[in-house]
Amino acid sequence: MRANLMPDLDLAARLFAALRARTHDGVGITREAYGPGERIAHEIVLGEAATLGLEIATDHMGNRFLTLPGADRAAPKLVVGSHLDSVARGGNYDGAAGVVAGLAAVAGMVRAGFTPGRDVTVMAIRAEEAGSWFPVSYPGSRGALGRLAPGELEVRRRDSGRTLAEHMAEEGFDPEAARAGRASLTRERVAAFVELHIEQGPVLEAEGIPVGIVTGIPGSRRLRAARVLGRYDHSGATPRRYRHDAAIALAELAHRLDEEWARLDAQGRELVCTFCVLATTAEAGFTKIAGEARFELDVRSIERAHCDALFAALHRMVPEIEARRGVRFALGPETGSQPGLMDASLREGLARAARDLGIAHRLMPSGGGHDAAAFAAAGIPAGMIFVRNQNGSHNPDEDMRMEDFAQAAAVLQRWMAEASA
Repeated sequence: MRANLMPDLDLAARLFAALRARTHDGVGITREAYGPGERIAHEIVLGEAATLGLEIATDHMGNRFLTLPGADRAAPKLVVGSHLDSVARGGNYDGAAGVVAGLAAVAGMVRAGFTPGRDVTVMAIRAEEAGSWFPVSYPGSRGALGRLAPGELEVRRRDSGRTLAEHMAEEGFDPEAARAGRASLTRERVAAFVELHIEQGPVLEAEGIPVGIVTGIPGSRRLRAARVLGRYDHSGATPRRYRHDAAIALAELAHRLDEEWARLDAQGRELVCTFCVLATTAEAGFTKIAGEARFELDVRSIERAHCDALFAALHRMVPEIEARRGVRFALGPETGSQPGLMDASLREGLARAARDLGIAHRLMPSGGGHDAAAFAAAGIPAGMIFVRNQNGSHNPDEDMRMEDFAQAAAVLQRWMAEASA
């Protein structure tokens, strides 16, 4: 290993600054999936890749592939990267840190005159934050892998009401190729995929550790459009026994499901349960009993059985609450994703790179979903590196120390150099 092989941190700082300046919405960062913000981010990254002299390709989904040629171009390639879209009014590092780290690592190889043994490709993935824009998981990476179901192209973006296929076509990409199951990445041509990402929770910060090596990515079961249907009545004139209160029924469900989560947690069954939305409708007023309430539920775990256990409890509770409170639950369609366990040999390779560099790290599960799960589901060895992050994620105050990023990028580059041999 060359002693002068280091990530180009000046390039990283330049990219982060350009991304922030050009996609700031006045409060935070907004890079809409298949929209203007994501397009701008891809343009910024492509400009840097062209300066480095990388080979640039785009697939039918709009994913970008920025390749440093290796000595053996026929060998299955290494792919590193992440996404460039964001939630509305989010932070600058969620997703982008993985693309920037990949480019910084490759730029360091170019600067050192290092030729990898096989092609190394930085992948800028589309629409990982689709859950905030479209009700579908990982369309960019799953589409690249030929695993996007045709019906998923017809889901509608929350802000525009237009379909994923329409937004893809508007950006110049090919939804019909995705509908036909075309794959731009296959198990035969990809040796491994590694994604660097900020940790979206507080664990590394609380424990004073800069880098995490991820063991697995949770799967999910989700209700995005659930309702409780009761009856609007006068809040002063309706005795308790005559009420059909949707708000109280929903509150009971939330409380009982939280209690069930606590019971499962006490058994060591790790999962999370979040009522992302818990609200009455616009028709509710100060003198009305709520005749309708709505909620969105997100249950996640690395063990699918844990999600199933909580949903089984949900389906037991619903008829009991309906009978007691005189309401009806309309849970609507369910969405979700399968868990993705990270490849054991990749985990060890990343940990070995951290040990060799003297960088403090720990093994840990991911709390959020990531594109690496799509690669694992497709049978491609996948791994993840977490970077310590302050102030959480999916908010304008999201932060990341550049010294932590530098250490994580060094681990990524060290692994890339060794794995490409």
